Amino acid sequence: MELPKQFQEQMQTLLAEEYPAYLASFDDVSRQGLRANGCKIMPQQLQAIAPFSLEAVPWCDSGFTYATGERPAKHPYYHAGLYYLQEPSAMTPAAVLSVEPGERVLDVCAAPGGKATQLAAKLQGKGILIANDISAGRAKALLKNIELCGIRNAIVMSETPQRLAERFAGYFDKILIDAPCSGEGMFRKEPDMVKSWTPELLEFCKTQQAELLEYCATMLKDGGMLLYSTCTFSVEENEGSIGKFLQTHTEFSLLPIQKDWGFAPGQPPLQDCARLYPHRIVGEGHFVALLQKNGNAQSVPVAEESPVNPKELGDYTTFIQENVTATLDGILQLYGDTVCLLPKGAPDTKGLRVLRSGWQLGTCKKGRFTPAQAFAMGLRSTEYRNTLLLSLEDARVLRYLKGETLDAPECADGWALVCVDGYPLGWGKCQKGRLKNKYAVSWKWE
Repeated sequence: MELPKQFQEQMQTLLAEEYPAYLASFDDVSRQGLRANGCKIMPQQLQAIAPFSLEAVPWCDSGFTYATGERPAKHPYYHAGLYYLQEPSAMTPAAVLSVEPGERVLDVCAAPGGKATQLAAKLQGKGILIANDISAGRAKALLKNIELCGIRNAIVMSETPQRLAERFAGYFDKILIDAPCSGEGMFRKEPDMVKSWTPELLEFCKTQQAELLEYCATMLKDGGMLLYSTCTFSVEENEGSIGKFLQTHTEFSLLPIQKDWGFAPGQPPLQDCARLYPHRIVGEGHFVALLQKNGNAQSVPVAEESPVNPKELGDYTTFIQENVTATLDGILQLYGDTVCLLPKGAPDTKGLRVLRSGWQLGTCKKGRFTPAQAFAMGLRSTEYRNTLLLSLEDARVLRYLKGETLDAPECADGWALVCVDGYPLGWGKCQKGRLKNKYAVSWKWE
């Protein structure tokens, strides 16, 4: 691989005697990773049932690498949302940011969703996650991954950081900025990125990084934590961006990050940051800085959503009473004909570009409620009465994922929750032992 000359000179200065080892890493096989989705399954449970070999990622308690040639994306467990495919070093930012259930969390550059879904698993369904991406196209991929992982308490947006800062000043306990960058840490995995690397790109990214830090500083409450990360090695985009921010924001302090597992310290004087290099770890590379805003931990309140009148929901209430055994706790809302359940305390997002508010339960047209794919993914099999419980070896699993009609004599008539090994895949409508497939069309297995 022909690396840009300026980049080579930069890395020689940065790594000194380690530079030959870094160059040699380009000849190594890039290791792929996946992360157990804590909203559905514990890492030990996934490791026990996974039909492919998994090795733990030491800095992420839910992360694994898998062997070259294995295809976890083409497995029913992936379609059940049991794991998320993620490069091992990209698991670091959300692993370092200590998120607790009940907190208000923002992932401001969230697409395609790896870090957002990892943060949601830490929340364990309690609190509020706002997952935002300024690109409407990328935000659609983010939404799918939020729904696939069965996350109930997320609000997915496609807004500018400036607009968010105008509405959410002092609102968040934790914020993650996975900042746009020149992508030097992806050169081995995606060689085409080498061609797009230019000094002009680096300058453009520095400007965006500075703006993101400014807006997120406004949105973080006193006492809150902000995690800044990139997948580049550039000192200017990493320690340079953080150093300039700290010079003008004395209310922030840099917190130390554990340096086990081959992590390198940041460049002086910001050694508390962490650098991940591909010749030191199993991964492509990352930079991580953890900051805390000084002051007492007090959130600034914002206007909250109001519940919808149940009379507007048609036969939704009857459907829930007859079929769902769990208590659905939250704020019911109707957006057009879409029924959503927002987490308690959800902010009023009127006027913002919102792709999804909370957990999409279904649609209500002419008084008739139809359950949504996202509703199925957020349920547990024990929370619904009429289930089609299929084992992984059952040929009907793949037929269902392909959108085919199934024989299902074990199901009662009506809406059935189709599951593989007890984990929901989606809906079907059963009548006299035949299940009409209601799996989301855009999710079907090709």
